[in-house]
Amino acid sequence: MKIKTITCHEVYNSGASLQAYALMKYLQNNGHEVEIIDYKPDYLSNNYKLLVVTNPKCENNLILKYIYLALKLPERILALKVKKKYDEFRNKYLNITRKRYESNEDLKNNISEADVYICGSDQIWNSKFRNGKDPAFYLDFVPKGKVKASYAASFAIEEIDNELKEITKERIERIDFIGVREVSALNILEDLGINHGIQVMDPVFLLSKEEWINMTYEIDTQEKYIFVYDFDGNELIKEVSLKLAKEKKLKIYTVFKSDYSDKVIKNMGPIDFISYIKNAEFVISNSFHGTAFSIIFEKQFAVVNRKEAINTRMRDLLSVLKIENRLISEKYNFNNLIKDVNYKEVNKYVNERLEISKAYLDRVTSSKAQWEECNEEEDIVCN
Repeated sequence: MKIKTITCHEVYNSGASLQAYALMKYLQNNGHEVEIIDYKPDYLSNNYKLLVVTNPKCENNLILKYIYLALKLPERILALKVKKKYDEFRNKYLNITRKRYESNEDLKNNISEADVYICGSDQIWNSKFRNGKDPAFYLDFVPKGKVKASYAASFAIEEIDNELKEITKERIERIDFIGVREVSALNILEDLGINHGIQVMDPVFLLSKEEWINMTYEIDTQEKYIFVYDFDGNELIKEVSLKLAKEKKLKIYTVFKSDYSDKVIKNMGPIDFISYIKNAEFVISNSFHGTAFSIIFEKQFAVVNRKEAINTRMRDLLSVLKIENRLISEKYNFNNLIKDVNYKEVNKYVNERLEISKAYLDRVTSSKAQWEECNEEEDIVCN
């Protein structure tokens, strides 16, 4: 069966790249012909451009614009090395459509032919970002008579703003099979009057631990280390990392520059990301996919919520797997934190959820024949 997927596959984020690969690879492993639609609207196309001004305060003031670019240019030149890692991953691992699409209308006018279209995974429906308001990520471009499904689509928020509810409902109701990543997303769907959604696991869980290990490499160090992936410069992450390093006699490896790390990992791409997690003694992060791969590689770990908002993503994942105690706050219990995760129990819950997730994808990908039969009968409504 020919399947096309659409997601934020090229935003230079390890989790985004790896989840795009995982869904594609799982479907290929099950005998399908799969391509990721190369969808890059303008709002997803400014990453690593040297002379782009992303601060609105500086856009219309020539002097501020030059000052902004002068300050940003050195770090952007260094960041091109990171971009190279992502480009290498894309070229080696992702099967992308030859044509690049820049808008929903572009997709409509030059549709990439398939039997089934799947949107997801990750935060494609997060309406705090422009992609969550983009009709393309709701498969608006797909012609009538084709199977439309979402897989592990994430809203990443507790509720949708009132002014967006009607259009969001209209768009999602056009999708034949609705699979969302978080339990909280089912509550959002219910609030919209949509009651046939299903919660499924992030695509990275669809591949086995062994498949991921085969993509990693051994870290060239004799040191045992804590891998810290912290987007925000979080003080709690710093506190926990230092305390844990002292208790366990571990070094601290961070991805982003910090004043407490023993090593800063520079120019990290997707393969580096999973390799450092796989080889770590302990992982501390505020990243969803940092959490997911800690579980896949059966690592001891702790999760701290991001600063910017109530973060449903990690909370829901940990809740489904009955390990909510790995999500810590300022009142955390250090003795509980250093207790080992019981992966015999965790893997039982992972496998239960994976059975549901894989059955859902089987249903989606076996639906073409049902649709063809349905479309032959004029008196039958296909929905």
